Amino acid sequence: MQWPENLQKNWLREFYQVVHAHKPHFMALHCQEFGGKNYEASMSHVDKFVKELLSSDAMKDYNRARVYLDENYKSQEHFTALGSFYFLHESLKNIYQFDFKAKKYKKVTGKEIYSDTLESTPMLEKEKFPQDYFPECKWSRKGFIRTRWCITDCAFDLVNIHLFHDASNLIAWETSPSVYSGIRHKALGYVLDRIIDQRFEKVSYFVFGDFNFRLDAKAVVETLCAKATMQTIRAADTNEVVKLIFRESDNDRKVMLQLEKKLFDYFNQDVFRDNNGTALLEFDRELSVFKDRLYELDISFPPSYPYSEDSSQGKQYMNTRCPAWCDRILMSHSAKELILKSENDEKIVIYDHIGPNVCMGDHKPVFLSFRIAAGAGKPIANVHKCCVVQ
Repeated sequence: MQWPENLQKNWLREFYQVVHAHKPHFMALHCQEFGGKNYEASMSHVDKFVKELLSSDAMKDYNRARVYLDENYKSQEHFTALGSFYFLHESLKNIYQFDFKAKKYKKVTGKEIYSDTLESTPMLEKEKFPQDYFPECKWSRKGFIRTRWCITDCAFDLVNIHLFHDASNLIAWETSPSVYSGIRHKALGYVLDRIIDQRFEKVSYFVFGDFNFRLDAKAVVETLCAKATMQTIRAADTNEVVKLIFRESDNDRKVMLQLEKKLFDYFNQDVFRDNNGTALLEFDRELSVFKDRLYELDISFPPSYPYSEDSSQGKQYMNTRCPAWCDRILMSHSAKELILKSENDEKIVIYDHIGPNVCMGDHKPVFLSFRIAAGAGKPIANVHKCCVVQ
């Protein structure tokens, strides 16, 4: 992973371009696996990234910031490797953040960075999922961080989330839906229950990060390899399946797909890129379970993972996993009502990915840009007094 110099420069350049194009007044940036898999070695790069972001010319009009970095990698039961950044434009007048311990809103001033022990910061809630959710992954860093904000009488929660991955393509392929999708379903349900429980006022919420949602592997393989014959290769000593090879029935029995625990090698990657991979959206089914609780705008960008980490291959996928829309921005149905509907034909709400032609690491970041209708939160605020600032 060559994240350091080269990748950081690319990543920030593309990010700043999006900031410049949309000029948001309030901006939230949610990062997962901050510092990468090899945490101890990468920590210095994280600090560099944060300094660059806070001092860069592109961000000079954002005169207030809150940065929450979970850097406490020595704590196995708490460490989530999540990073949440919030930037406030100088033109934004009154903005308040919720103190979960004092149960009141506090005015946001200045720039503050919190790292290491986020457990003691009253301005957020952080949780790592219980170990028994995903027992085969001993060092799982999956969890969520929640913050609550109030702008012009409009209160909302922002939740940075990282859900469990698919440990093996072979296991993901066995059942439909896969065993892993069941684990993600349980974890996401846990988060949603947590953010609407009785401890605090209910407000609209946005949940965004790496959900690790995958396509229904069984259905995808059956569709991509409809005319193929399958060969199963087993380990000599244990007899367990280690590889599946799908070959065309004729055409010199050309190999179409090879599947191993960490290999998904399909002969024609264009199917994932053409027309933004739209043909595969019907296999993106994990969110359907939550349709009563979560809303998502239409996806019009290609699968966000797993991109090649070779800096010259901005559009190429790695042959490790079936490409999927892992990175998403979801919201409660009440949050959907806050987003300003287009008054004329100009597109005010944009849901897209960043750096389509540039290497951004193995995930392409995804962003949502919208305006909140003036006074959108007022009816709610008046009923609940949720934004009566102390």
